[in-house]
Amino acid sequence: MRRVVVTGLGAITPLGVGIRRTWNRLLAGDSGIVSIAKSAPQWRELPSTVAGIVPEGSKEEGGWKALDWLERGDERRMAKFTQYAIAATEMALEDAGWRPNKQEDKEATGVCLGSGIGNLEELYNTSVAYDKTGYKKVSPLFVPQLLINLGAGHISMKYGFQGPNHAVTTACTTGAHAIGDASRFIAFGDADVMIAGGSESCIHPLALAGFSRSRSLATAFNHDPTSSSRPFDQDRCGFVIAEGAGVVVLEELEHAKARGADIYAEVRGYGCSGDAHHVTAPREDGLGALLAMKRALKNANIVPNDVNYINAHATSTQLGDAAENAAITTLMLGPEGVESGCQIAVSSTKGAIGHLLGAAGAVEAIFSILAVKENVLPPTLNLHNVGDGFKCNYVPLAAQDKTVNVALSNSFGFGGTNASLAFSKYK
Repeated sequence: MRRVVVTGLGAITPLGVGIRRTWNRLLAGDSGIVSIAKSAPQWRELPSTVAGIVPEGSKEEGGWKALDWLERGDERRMAKFTQYAIAATEMALEDAGWRPNKQEDKEATGVCLGSGIGNLEELYNTSVAYDKTGYKKVSPLFVPQLLINLGAGHISMKYGFQGPNHAVTTACTTGAHAIGDASRFIAFGDADVMIAGGSESCIHPLALAGFSRSRSLATAFNHDPTSSSRPFDQDRCGFVIAEGAGVVVLEELEHAKARGADIYAEVRGYGCSGDAHHVTAPREDGLGALLAMKRALKNANIVPNDVNYINAHATSTQLGDAAENAAITTLMLGPEGVESGCQIAVSSTKGAIGHLLGAAGAVEAIFSILAVKENVLPPTLNLHNVGDGFKCNYVPLAAQDKTVNVALSNSFGFGGTNASLAFSKYK
C-alpha cells in the first residue's frame, strides 16, 4: 500500500480567511461566533440567533471578498459553498507548491470534495419565485448551482485536474469522508495527488428553522454569542451553525519527496462505521464512534496508547458529547474507563468556530494536522464546568503545548454515519 502525506492546507472559517489566520486566532482563544438577530426580520423569531459567519473584508485583512478569488462572472455562476471551496483550494495548492502543467501530472491529480447541504439559499429563492411567477423565473444555472458535486467539478475545470473527480455528501461527516476516500485513491494508485475536503454555506433562516425544530441548536446564549458553543460543558445546549471550507492537498509519499515538498503529516488511518440506531441521535454508549476510531487505528497499525490527541466531533449537544466521550474513554481504557481518570488530550474546536456541517471534518482534520506538526493543542472554549463522567484532559479555555506524534480527528453525522482519521508525524 502506498503511503499518503499532507503537503498543503487551505481554510476559510468564522475566524478568518486563510489557515494561518484561523489557526493563530484559534490558539489565542478567539471566537468567530456572532449574533444574526438583526440580519433580517425573519431571523428574530427563530429560537437560535447565533452563527459562525465568515467575516467580510479584503484578503489582506483575512476577510472574504469573492472577487479576491474568483473571475468576474463566477460569483453569479457558482454557489457560495463552491466559491469557498475554490478559494480554499487555491490556498492549499499555493501552500503545497503544486501547479501541474504536464498532461501526465494533470491526469494524476484528482479532486474529492463535498458539502452536507449545498446551495439551500438558491433552492429556497427559486422555489419562492417559481411559486409566485412560474417557469420563466427559473435560472438556467439553477440545477448546476444545486449539485453538490459541482464544488469538485469547478475545481477540476479551473485547474485542469483529470484524475478521480468525486463528491461526498454524508451530512456532518462529509469533510472527513472526503479526505479518507481521497487518501485511498492515492494508496491504491488511482492518483498521485488529491485535493480533498468539504465546504458549506447555508446560514439561512430555513436551515436554522429546521435545525431548531429538531432541537439541535443552542438557544440559551443568544444574548452572548461567543458563549453559545460549549462542548463538554454542563451548560451545553446545542450546536451553533457555521460556514466555511477546509481543503488539503494529499500526495503519495515518493511523489512528494521527488519534488521536494514540505510535509505536514502522514495520513495513517481511516475508519468508518454506522450507528444503525436513529436518524439524529447517536447511541448513548458511543459504539458507532468507537468502531470508527478502532478501525482507523487498525488501518494505521497504531495502538490506542500511542494516540496523543483527539480532535473531537463534540458539537455541544447533551447527548452527542456524552456519547463521544464514552467512546473515547472506552477506546483508551476499556469498558470501565469512564469511571477512572483518562489522560488523553481531547478538545473540540467547535467552541471557537461553531459547527461547519459538511466542512467541519475537513477543517478539524487541518487542526489535527497542525497539532501534529507544531506540537500544540487547540483549546475547547467555554468549558467552565465539565459534566459528570468526563474524565479526560479537554484542553479547557487555553491552548496547551504537547508533543503530538499521533492525532485522531472524529466526525459524525445524522443518519449515524461516522468517520475517524489518524494522522502522524512523518518519519
